[in-house]
Parts: sequence; structure tokens; C-alpha cells
Amino acid sequence: MNEASSPDVTAPAKSARREHIPLGIAYMIAATILFAASSAVSKWLVGTYPVGEVLFTRTAVALITCALFIVPRTGFAVFRTQRLSHHVMRSVSQAFSQTFLLIAFSLMSLAGAIAINFSSPLFATLVSALLLKEAVGPARWAALLVGFCGVLIVTNPGADAFQIGALFALANAVLYGSVTAAVRGMTATESAETLTLYQLTLLTAFFTLLLPLGWINPTPVDAAWIVFNGVSNAVGQYWWTRALHLAPASAVAPFYYLSLIWASILGFAVWGEIPTASLIIGSAVVVASGLFLIWRESNARQAKLAAGE
Repeated sequence: MNEASSPDVTAPAKSARREHIPLGIAYMIAATILFAASSAVSKWLVGTYPVGEVLFTRTAVALITCALFIVPRTGFAVFRTQRLSHHVMRSVSQAFSQTFLLIAFSLMSLAGAIAINFSSPLFATLVSALLLKEAVGPARWAALLVGFCGVLIVTNPGADAFQIGALFALANAVLYGSVTAAVRGMTATESAETLTLYQLTLLTAFFTLLLPLGWINPTPVDAAWIVFNGVSNAVGQYWWTRALHLAPASAVAPFYYLSLIWASILGFAVWGEIPTASLIIGSAVVVASGLFLIWRESNARQAKLAAGE
């Protein structure tokens, strides 16, 4: 999920745009299935292998997968940039974000961690208001406050282990939201291919630094799951980007929240995790606030277009 490049971090490639909303929705739903599956595999792997090893192998496989598709078309000119420092800062933030999320997976239910991760758009809006000076009206501030209340409900302070895991999940959401806000500015000069390859290259380098902390040689079966983990992240990211290329964000973004349903199903099937009332209610609040923000942004964009801005 955020993983990877989680779904908010790259912009669609710049090319002739031809809308096809049903196909865009299909791509988004397929992407959510892969993101949920990758999250489940990461949670399962971290039960046996060090966090650094899981992060490194997943990102390295995703880098190889993306490079095989992108570099033959663009050449190494894809790495040409005047914003190297921005790429580095973004990747450092995302390295911590992904590490926190993986730790959260090891301490709490899969659906719970993903539900809290869904609050990242709220933090993206907050960071955009504070750092990028984007206008945030009373309605959007209300959505932010409601969304934060939903996060508090999901965290369920009654259970100590769940609370600790929730803190890591919340730290991931804050950092991921900050990354999303920063990337909005980078898309003005950087292509989706450049953003993706810099992200994966730098993340692979950063996660290499974690390998001395522990490495366990994977079994052949686990090695296959490791490869699946990286490839599913790469393909899911491409399908997510493709969905946004084929249809307006307001049409496809709501389907991203299906990840929570898939995660709940996988969590129950693999670990016997039964969603609690606080998780269901809190998730509904977080998702509702996120959908409201998507609706508000869509209406604001349409108003600007109608005004000829």
C-alpha cells in the first residue's frame, strides 16, 4: 500500500489522455487487491524475517520490475533531474514511513493498520495548508477533525499491544501524508517514471543500511513470496497510476478504500483476525472523511474549470 509507493505518491505519466471510466475503475480495484495482498505477505514475512530484510527485498524486486519496463522506453535520461535534494528528502521520509508501517503490521491486525493508513490524505491536506499555503475552508477543517476522531476510535486505547502498533501506524500516516503533499509540487517538473525510479532506487539504498541488523536466508517457498511481494507492489503501483490516467480521480479514488475489505478478508483467513466494533466504526469515519475530501476537491476543480482558470 503506501508501500510502495503507495498509491498517492506518483502522478500519471504525461501523455494524450483518453477517458475510460469503467476501465479506470477496474484498474483501481485490481490495484487494491494487489496492495492488500502485498501488505498481507509483508505481515506474514516479518513474522520470520527481520524488518530490514523484508523492506529491502520488497523494494529491490519492485525496482528491478519497474526498471525492466521503464528504462528500455526512456533510457537513463529518466534519471535526469534538477530536484535531486527533493527526491532524497522524499525518500528518507518514505523509508521511515514504510518501516513504521511494517512494524505496525507485526503488532496489530492487518485491517487496523491499513485503516489508520487511510488517514494519510487528512495529514496531506493539513501539511498542504501549513507548508504549501493551500486554502483550507471550514468544511475541510471539519473533515480533518472528524477523520482524526475516526483514527482515535480505530486505535482502541484499551489494548496495550494494539495501542503500540497503532502509534507506529499513525506515524506512518503522518509521514506518508507529508510525502503526498511534497510530491504534488514535484509533479510540475518530474514525470511519473522519474518519480517512481528515484523513489525505488533511493529506498533500496536506504534499506540496504538495515541489512547488517539481521538477515535470514529465505527458504525457496519464502523466496517466491518475497518476489511476489515486490512484483505485486510494482504492478499495483502501475495499475493505480493507469486508473488515474483513464478516469478522473473523483471517479476512481473511492474504490481505493476497497483495500480495507480485502485486508479484513485476508486478516481473517490467515490470522483469524475478527474486526472489532471500534475498527468497523472508526474505519467508516476515516473513509467517510476521506471521501468527503475527494468530493470537495473534485467540485473545486470543476468550479475552476468552469470559471476558466
